[in-house]
Amino acid sequence: MATIDTALVTTAVELAGHRVVRNVGVARGLVVRSRSIVGNFGAMLRLFSAGTSLSILNSANALARSAIQLMTVHSSKMGANAIICVRYDANEVAAGITEVLAYGTAVAVE
Repeated sequence: MATIDTALVTTAVELAGHRVVRNVGVARGLVVRSRSIVGNFGAMLRLFSAGTSLSILNSANALARSAIQLMTVHSSKMGANAIICVRYDANEVAAGITEVLAYGTAVAVE
């Protein structure tokens, strides 16, 4: 099944140029990832020495993109063609294990 066009995914409560005709429900995408001990150690060394770790930043961005993609698939399966009120939540569930949840209101728009 195709995913929803990212142009129809927003953090706003409405989608400019479109009218919500049906609220389908809550859509979500959950991603859980872990880093190796060696990867964590290397990233922390770079973080302390340079103040920014591109590997950590890139990993966080990849998690967010994956969570959004899963959320759009979930919305499509529910019959939605757009998602409004999108939010993120990220937690470290254990040492080196991070979960990112993207969620929003799946809607049908015209």
